Amino acid sequence: MARPTTIHPSAIVEAGAELGAGVRIGPFCHVSAAAKLHDGVELIGHVTIMGDTTLGAGCQVYPQAVLGAPPQNFKHKGGPSTLEVGPHCVIREGVTFHAGTDTSRGRTTVGSNGLFMAYSHVAHDCAIGNHVTMANYAGLGGHADIGDYVILSGYAAVHQFVRVGHHAFLGGCAAVVGDVIPYGMAVGDRARLRGLNIVGLKRSGMSREEMTVLRRAYRQIFAEGSSLADNAAAVSRAFPDSAPVADMVAFIGGRDKRHFTIPARGGSAAEEDDEG
Repeated sequence: MARPTTIHPSAIVEAGAELGAGVRIGPFCHVSAAAKLHDGVELIGHVTIMGDTTLGAGCQVYPQAVLGAPPQNFKHKGGPSTLEVGPHCVIREGVTFHAGTDTSRGRTTVGSNGLFMAYSHVAHDCAIGNHVTMANYAGLGGHADIGDYVILSGYAAVHQFVRVGHHAFLGGCAAVVGDVIPYGMAVGDRARLRGLNIVGLKRSGMSREEMTVLRRAYRQIFAEGSSLADNAAAVSRAFPDSAPVADMVAFIGGRDKRHFTIPARGGSAAEEDDEG
């Protein structure tokens, strides 16, 4: 038997809010008129849902989280914009997700099955994939694009418009100002690549043979003496049958507004790839 929808007497749910089956709204929450809470969403207490915000089925939101506030962006003119959160996300204490900018993308999107630890922040117009983990105090600038299964360690900070490829790992306190390739591991201020996220690759089920090919491709892509674009083209020809290599090459070819996070110069990419 499905549990009933319950609203604590101290909570404020504005007229027009859409609540699915089995939604639980705890004490002192505030839910906006334009909000949509799908089946099984739980707001534990002292949660604020603002604006046109959608929470997917089974999301759990902890106290002091504020979701859907207007963007911290002077270009926003006060027009409509949205926040869309996929199902089964866990959003811990003090987390903030902002809506999009009406003069830009207009929406912030968060995929399914994410874990957003206390006081992490997702800025306006970001696009976050599925199974993303943001540890305590990790933060994204506006328009950041975060792939599936990315892990941001505590206090990691991602610059606006930066792309982080799927299965990448950002170390604690990493200041990421350039795009991070899929499967990459970036650490430091300013962050540099320290090889591949080998632990993440193993968890994803990648075979030893595939990882060996990816390591070789990584070394060649970041070898000194030729441009990144030329190296990526050579890697594409050298490993035509590797889907992970194709992902990495496609990401490099999709350069947008930022430069790339690369290994520190002075040591070889091969040496750095031993990390992880």
